[in-house]
Amino acid sequence: MSTTYSNRSALPVNPAISTLGPVRPTTTRVVGLPSAEGERAPSAYARVLSTAREAGLMRRAPGFYSIVFGSLVLATAGLVYGFVVLGDTWYQLLIAAALGLLLTQFAFLTHEASHRQVFTSGKLNDRVGRLLATGVVGISYAWWMNKHTRHHQHPNTMGKDPDIEIDTISFTEEDARTRTGFFAWITRRQGYLFFPLLTLEGLNLHLRSTMALFERAPIPGRVLELTLIFVRLGAYVGVVFWLLPVGMAFAFIGVQMAVFGIYMGASFAPNHKGMPLISAGMKIDFFRRQVMTSRNIRGGFWMSILFGGLNLQIEHHLFPGMARPHLNTARSFIRAACKSEGVTYTETGMMASYGRVIAYLNRVGLSARDPFDCPVSTRHSEAV
Repeated sequence: MSTTYSNRSALPVNPAISTLGPVRPTTTRVVGLPSAEGERAPSAYARVLSTAREAGLMRRAPGFYSIVFGSLVLATAGLVYGFVVLGDTWYQLLIAAALGLLLTQFAFLTHEASHRQVFTSGKLNDRVGRLLATGVVGISYAWWMNKHTRHHQHPNTMGKDPDIEIDTISFTEEDARTRTGFFAWITRRQGYLFFPLLTLEGLNLHLRSTMALFERAPIPGRVLELTLIFVRLGAYVGVVFWLLPVGMAFAFIGVQMAVFGIYMGASFAPNHKGMPLISAGMKIDFFRRQVMTSRNIRGGFWMSILFGGLNLQIEHHLFPGMARPHLNTARSFIRAACKSEGVTYTETGMMASYGRVIAYLNRVGLSARDPFDCPVSTRHSEAV
């Protein structure tokens, strides 16, 4: 079951639809514009931001992140010790799986540093984020920053959000209809194939981010990132193949990459997949844009640890710089603001969110089967 708050004044929202309809005005006033009574009325976002600041929720949490980082370092040391002690045994695959989980947790920490949640200094956040992303996780920080910043500016917006661009999986019916051959076969089954395909997502992230560093466009920290990525790759692969037989070494790396890909994909996919898409030219205020395209996952403290704070996606999108420990506190007054504004606030359980993602991807994929289906008329009929 999911929790939603809405009224008739809200834009049409249904987790099953693919696109928000044509442009229509919203009821929220922009900050600084006079109200009907001639007074300046703050927007919904201005009100929740003011509440967050007054409650001290915009302060950084270096203590919390020191504990998280220290715990991850200790866990990594334990895995290294176990790896050396176990030696030539297939139990090493358990170490590989645990390493995949740990690297995802380091990726969460990198994500939070990129949002300036850890330190007050932006430069320090970037330095730590770049070191963790490239030297530990093995992914380009510059590539991630470019991609993720565009996502936050235009979540679920067609033609603007890179997270819904066509890849192996199609996220819109229009993209699904363009697939041919083998990819068309995958697209029509993409919901059921979603988790199996995630086993390759780790490899995809490593390759795409590294290849992006070879593009001609100016890239901050290009040389440093390439150096750290290849030093990390060489050290990791070298140690694994040095201490394990060849077949076991390949299996070790394969399991680690598969677990990393599944964990990463399973953490980010529930956030927006299956939520309404926004037409490229649609005008919608910041508060509604961020809330209505995001989905929270219930579960409290332990869910926040498991998802690295991504379970509170609505709060994260409204306040990208808010540290993880403060997101749950913000949840209460944001829910109240959504109820007052008539904006849908979507929150569901973890397994239910995966069910919605799979159902949505299957619906998008199956839409490509009917060549006589009109995507425009379908979109508008669903949005009514």
